Parts: sequence; structure tokens; C-alpha cells
Amino acid sequence: MDPMSNSGLGKVMVLGSRGMVGSAVIRRLLETEAVADVIGVCRDDVDLTNQTETFQFIAAHKPDWVVVAAAKVGGIFANNTYPRDFIYDNLAIQLNAIEGSYRAGVEKLIFLGSSCIYPKYAEQPITEEMLLTGILETTNEPYAIAKIAGIKLCESYNRQHGTNYRSLMPTNLYGPGDSYHPENSHVIPGLIRRFHEAKVAGADSVDVWGTGQVRREFLHVDDLASAVLHVMESQKEVVEAVTTPMCSHVNVGSGSDLTISELAIMVKQTVGFEGELVFDATKPDGTPQKLMSSSKIYATGWTPAIELRAGLADTYKLFCESLGSE
Repeated sequence: MDPMSNSGLGKVMVLGSRGMVGSAVIRRLLETEAVADVIGVCRDDVDLTNQTETFQFIAAHKPDWVVVAAAKVGGIFANNTYPRDFIYDNLAIQLNAIEGSYRAGVEKLIFLGSSCIYPKYAEQPITEEMLLTGILETTNEPYAIAKIAGIKLCESYNRQHGTNYRSLMPTNLYGPGDSYHPENSHVIPGLIRRFHEAKVAGADSVDVWGTGQVRREFLHVDDLASAVLHVMESQKEVVEAVTTPMCSHVNVGSGSDLTISELAIMVKQTVGFEGELVFDATKPDGTPQKLMSSSKIYATGWTPAIELRAGLADTYKLFCESLGSE
């Protein structure tokens, strides 16, 4: 556990503090005077899949806010290969974190989900009301169901107990702290690693999963962290103006998308790889398009600040620095 000091409104506990999202949230919280203390919690501190440990841990620290950034995450390959892990672990983490917070008297909580909660063929751009209106993408259905359960948990506590538990649904994230695992990573870190290794090896081409024609939206993780702080700092009435007890989640996205082919070209240029792209159409594409409507959070005064090309450049720089430090 990493206790950190600041001055301001209260004590914030961030579950999943060493992950990409949790670490970004902590960086953002420490830049502001909106909180009194930040407690970063990782696996070394408590096993969030263990109910007793989690309940006792949260009760012992009595936070004013809890941010549930802990989750088991991965790309298409990981979701498709380990479906049991993705549904069981995420359900357990969410059940224990949210119920444990309630039992400890925590009235304010942020639950972080994913845009994969929406139907595979949802009308674009996807509004919050599209939840549970169609079938999910098969490859990440277990993860999506777990995240939907988290949203409904928050809604249920709000309806029954009058808590202020809010769910933020970010689009595809990238940035500092991402995983560059050769098989289990998301698309941007996966492409960065492959293009970098191909450049170093002098390879003629790089394979990219799928047809390259599906469209995706991306958000820098630091922009998500700023959205978390924005919701925390906003007056409750502002947040409730764009949510209801029956629809307490809010989309957080960049507002634009591009094809995986366009993204691959952009990453290729960022890395400086000069070979060819070869799209492997035998590999799954996933959802045809996944562009969210973020008009609700935009209406509260938050907008993203980091443009994709600039964000990719910073991310690749950090990736290279991490290789140099090994």
C-alpha cells in the first residue's frame, strides 16, 4: 500500500494502483488539492478476490472515496483464451470492492468499466441507453458481462441506499503503464511492440490481426484520469443531471474513431518502421465499429485534451525508455 499526502476534500482509495488506469488516476489526484490523502492499493496489499480480506481492508482505512480501477484485462487473444478468468476474477473483485465499500460507510465510489459492455451491432455512436439492447461480442462476452454487473451493482446501491456510486465507461485506452505482452496486450501496445521489434530486426513486413477495416475509438489514459477527477469534483447535482438511478454510467471517449488499418499506419509512422503491413483476415476482427457518444460527460464540462498522434508519440517514447532501463 502506498499512502500519499495532499490537501483538500477527503481520503481517496484507488484499487488497482499499479495498473495503467489506477496509476494514471493516482498521478492526476496528486496534481490537485481536491483530496486530502491518496491510498494506492495493489495485489501486494490485499487480494480483492477474497471477500473477507477486502471487507476488512477497506473498513480499516475508512476512505471517503473508492475508485475501483482493479480488473483483469487483456486483448482479444487473452479474452478468448481465458474466459473463466475474465468473468470470475472481475465479478469477484467488483462484488467485494463495492459491497466492502458500502459496509465501510463509503458513500462515494467510482467504478471503471469498458466500452465492450455494449451490443456488438449497437447503433453508432453508442449512447448509454444502448446497454442490454442486443447481443455482445463473443470474444469478450465474459469480461463484458462482469462489467455490466458492476454497473448494475452501483445502480442498485444508489436506488436502495442513496449512495453516490458512479460508473465511467472508457473507450479503448492506451498510454503509460500499458502491457506490451506479445499475446495478451491490447491493440496499440501490441502494434508498438511488433513494429519496434520489426524495425530493430530489419524485417520486411509485420502481420496485423484481422482485416484492418473495423473501426475503433481510442483515449489516452491520462484523459480518463482527468475525467475521473472531474466527476469526483463536480457537484452531485451536475453528475445527476446526466445520469439517473437506473442509468448511472457515463461514457468517456475521444469522440472520433478510425480503422485499424489507419491506426496501424499511424503507429508504423510513429515507430519509424519502413516495411509492409500484412493483414491476417483469418484472425478475429471483433465488433465492426465501437464509437461511443460521450455527449453526457461533455455536457458537464469535461473534454479530452490529448490528440491520438501526439499520445502515440509519447507512448512510444516511454516504451523505448522502458527497454533502455531493463
